[in-house]
Amino acid sequence: MFERVLIANRGAIAVRIARTLRQMGIHSVGIYAESDRDSLHLSAVDQACPLGDGGASDTYINEDKLFEIIERTGAEAVHPGYGFLSENAGFAERLADRGVVFIGPRPEHLRRFGLKHEARAIAERAGVNLMPGSGLLRSEREALLEAERIGYPVMLKSTAGGGGIGMRRADGPAELEEMFERIRRLAAANFGDDDLYLEKLIAAPRHVEVQAFGDGRGDVLIVGDRDCTLQRRHQKVIEECPAPNLPSAIRAALHGQARALLASVRYHMAGTVEFLYDAEARRFYFL
Repeated sequence: MFERVLIANRGAIAVRIARTLRQMGIHSVGIYAESDRDSLHLSAVDQACPLGDGGASDTYINEDKLFEIIERTGAEAVHPGYGFLSENAGFAERLADRGVVFIGPRPEHLRRFGLKHEARAIAERAGVNLMPGSGLLRSEREALLEAERIGYPVMLKSTAGGGGIGMRRADGPAELEEMFERIRRLAAANFGDDDLYLEKLIAAPRHVEVQAFGDGRGDVLIVGDRDCTLQRRHQKVIEECPAPNLPSAIRAALHGQARALLASVRYHMAGTVEFLYDAEARRFYFL
């Protein structure tokens, strides 16, 4: 068991982690930017370390500053919370090189699932239901041909990143043609990766997620599921757990496919497998 853990985050998530560490008898190390010096999470941790002035890039995701704090405090592990560095495979690898545990997925899982087209390929091999879609698109012309094959409406998506950025609906060829280069530039600017692909669009789906833990050896425990349909700009507003009004056969199938996917890659740590559920057709697809 660890004696000292650095919480590489702030706000509510840092408070929750700090309280859990205290219950476990583990010393917590918190961090804060100057603008957050009065944040509640600083009263929840056992030790607080300043990051100086500036935005997130100068403070909470400045890896050099974090490693200096790790060295100075003797932290044996880092809990990234969510956001910030939680899905940064390079950061997880740097921690491993220094003998510090990253309390999160393995770097290879962060990399493989971090690109949506690759996640689709992994899911397909695991026998998970996939939305009709394309591979990576090399040109606008290829996008138009693939959309014709899939059938409008379609969703044009950046393979990298998240948060609803780089996603746009197209109801016909003119819309797709107009937005293609614009979404490609947006993806490049936000994620450093301009690769795009297409998926069939379901007009009014439910967004259902399955929560799980993997032991890294192929065994997966399904913890539950939740409905995250109520969103604004593809950002979740309310999560309801367990997901209401799901037929028992659909719930069992969702859990089974999530388990199969994570087991197929020997997933380690907590994870969430996201699906779109078409309630009218009673079909679901990997998201």
